[in-house]
Amino acid sequence: MNAHPSPDHHSSTTPSGRHPLDDASPRETTEGTVYTVTGGDWEEVVQSAAKADDERIIVNMGPQHPSTHGVLRLILEIDGETVTEARCGIGYLHTGIEKNLEYRTWTQGTTFVTRMDYLTSFYNETAYCLGVEKLLGITDQVPDRATLIRVLLMELNRLSSHLVCIATGGMELGATTIMIYGFRDREMILDLYELITGLRMNHAFIRPGGLAQDLPPGAVDAVREFVKTMKKNLPEYDKLATGNPIFKARMQDVGYLDLAGCMALGATGPILRSAGLPHDLRKTDPYCGYETFEFDVPIADSCDSYGRFLIRLEEMRQSLRIVEQCLDRLEPGPVMVGDKKIAWPAQLALGPDGLGNSLDHIKKIMGTSMEALIHHFKLVTEGFRVPAGQAYAAVESPKGELGVHVVSDGGTRPYRVHYRDPSFTNLQAMAAMCEGGQVADVIVAVASIDPVMGGVDR
Repeated sequence: MNAHPSPDHHSSTTPSGRHPLDDASPRETTEGTVYTVTGGDWEEVVQSAAKADDERIIVNMGPQHPSTHGVLRLILEIDGETVTEARCGIGYLHTGIEKNLEYRTWTQGTTFVTRMDYLTSFYNETAYCLGVEKLLGITDQVPDRATLIRVLLMELNRLSSHLVCIATGGMELGATTIMIYGFRDREMILDLYELITGLRMNHAFIRPGGLAQDLPPGAVDAVREFVKTMKKNLPEYDKLATGNPIFKARMQDVGYLDLAGCMALGATGPILRSAGLPHDLRKTDPYCGYETFEFDVPIADSCDSYGRFLIRLEEMRQSLRIVEQCLDRLEPGPVMVGDKKIAWPAQLALGPDGLGNSLDHIKKIMGTSMEALIHHFKLVTEGFRVPAGQAYAAVESPKGELGVHVVSDGGTRPYRVHYRDPSFTNLQAMAAMCEGGQVADVIVAVASIDPVMGGVDR
């Protein structure tokens, strides 16, 4: 066994006066001096080896989490198995999305922002569009049906994001069954995305002023069927993990961060709510009509990884409640503002080459109306103008507060778009959660933060 003592201990003899390593034969290895010890008390061995004064070493750890392969560097200073200092190295997935937005029209911007935190695409799109709509002064003109569908998609997205968090977090702990269940259920949600938007990820479906198109035939029934299935499947996670003594022992008191720490570091989402503060923007600063929905904000007072797991599980149940309310309230109507100077002039259809303008629409504008053709051409190539100014819009993403600061100089392209991504802010808590703990617990702590590096680096 390797004896890696704590430097705080100085006693080198047992209460009986005998040195516990007197009869042990030491041998030198590449990892230091190794003693083979039989019998005795482990505490005595540790105290006796304290005088060894081993050097603290710095290691690059991981990647463990599937979303951090090659894009998150964990630099740990360790003393034996204890982490004495932890740092994050980021920037390996930087794609310049915020800069790219300055060279695209306001509508084209949605195709970029949807790719930031690729597990919460609809939240990125909604926050961006809410900011643009504030600048345009059309927040109240967005049709009710479009707003309801936005809420529906966001809550489905909360489910799929939490499922990935629970599935990959379980996999890192060796609970592969949770991973299989999580991805099985997420697959059903991705099928719904594909039915509604034509894509499983990176949708660009939510646009300034409304949506790209209405729900296709059969979408409402498909979502209702999914809700039924998901209600049956959710209790399986409780059976597998919630009361499992091995799972609890691995998660409880690991990644500890109390309320004072959360406030100091700006942590939001399940991390903040696991410290007992029921802060949720859907309740505290409602948007998209969330104040009209009935749902609860789950909290815990454990301040640890296990509490965050329980919160995510309960949030999934609450999301199903909101999805059902959306379906019940959906009524026929437009899904884009009436102002033709803003509304993207698209009549979309699914053709052999994918989603695009319907042939009938193209024939109409090409063959019957020169004005419609000119308008279409100018709006698509040049885009609409947004009055000069700046706005901030924030939504409660599965990971915490996702905010966007949008600045316009009065042109057809953004002057600046900056995101406050919760993964970036929450990742700062990694050091506070891990220092003083064991190396193995770093994996659990990072998994409980649920970072997506596309959102961190942007």
